[in-house]
Amino acid sequence: MTTPDTDGVDLSTLLGPPDYAGPLLSDVVPAASLALGAGHILDETAGRRAEGLGLDREARTVVVVLVDGLGEELLSRNSGYTPFFRSLASTRRPISTGFPSTTANSLSSLATGRLPGAHGVVGYRLLDPARDAVFNQLTWDLDVDPLTWVPDATLFERLEGAGVDVVSLGEAKFAGRGLNRASLRGGRFRASKTLEERTAQALAEVRAPGTRLVYLYWGNLDKTGHVSGSNSANWSEELERIDGALSRLAQDLPHDSALVVTADHGMVDIDHDRRLDLVDAPDLKAGLRHLGGEPRALHLYAQLGAEADVAAAWTETLGDRALVLPRAEAIARGYFGPVDPRVLGRIGDVIAVCTDGFAVVDSQTESASALALIGHHGATTDAELRIPLLVV
Repeated sequence: MTTPDTDGVDLSTLLGPPDYAGPLLSDVVPAASLALGAGHILDETAGRRAEGLGLDREARTVVVVLVDGLGEELLSRNSGYTPFFRSLASTRRPISTGFPSTTANSLSSLATGRLPGAHGVVGYRLLDPARDAVFNQLTWDLDVDPLTWVPDATLFERLEGAGVDVVSLGEAKFAGRGLNRASLRGGRFRASKTLEERTAQALAEVRAPGTRLVYLYWGNLDKTGHVSGSNSANWSEELERIDGALSRLAQDLPHDSALVVTADHGMVDIDHDRRLDLVDAPDLKAGLRHLGGEPRALHLYAQLGAEADVAAAWTETLGDRALVLPRAEAIARGYFGPVDPRVLGRIGDVIAVCTDGFAVVDSQTESASALALIGHHGATTDAELRIPLLVV
């Protein structure tokens, strides 16, 4: 294992919290609500933030497309493959996702309009304090009630209550399950397999009478990046295909519709020899009750009374490869935004945020497919936090 070169930069600066004062993914659906004439569902702060997002034309229908894994830096680097996205340069702007920069957190911020510490989906694998068990926020655990895990009304539910027809387009396996019931509940769900089917569904919805928000999720770019790497030809080819499909959708939109394209996070590629396998560092498991999060943003749940020892061991071993913070310090620095008391126990007693080029895995507990992944995200580098916002 080699060590990333941080050039002596202060890790607290290099891996600082997201800029929650700037334009955010959580502002996108509020902005769409304003365009649809449903701004009254927003509180004063959300309405003010939404006004600055650039979606300032009234529309009868709005299509919000979320391309999983399309980071701003990756899009800029691959602009030669995206003539449609290039044509939107005048409306394109970078916005930020929250911490950790991972799908479950980001989709929850999108659909609730709240920051991570408020909606509570603060990572990929999280502790359920009531059961003292860690579970995956995407695949879910049937013993966890989604309506209790994210109890507040989502923006989709609020829009529906205001008379706006809301429809989500995605894979059939997500309908009524886990995260979709927790953070993205509200409205109708239409299933499809291919991107062409999904964009055809979106077009049919915006052509139908009525005021409507259409949410279209596409996850293959993220999957490709994880398996092949975000610097691979496979990734660029998938991006090119997405650009073409969304170009055709935009061309066929009715004049009273708007199309918004964004993402949930970026991605970085990690060489396998630059990872730390916990099997090779058994001392890091001392005092550790559970390991949560993901390879670039870890939640460390300590045994009672061992919190300081866990923080010290991880700080000493990881050195300048990660920023290690006790929970209270991470919250005080604003990594999750304001934290609701019910969310406190889900956050690790210690969190570890990895530098560029570094990740932590555990070959004793993770599957072979997970260990084979090349592309990763979760930390607070610009490559992971910054995402594009494009408006037609």
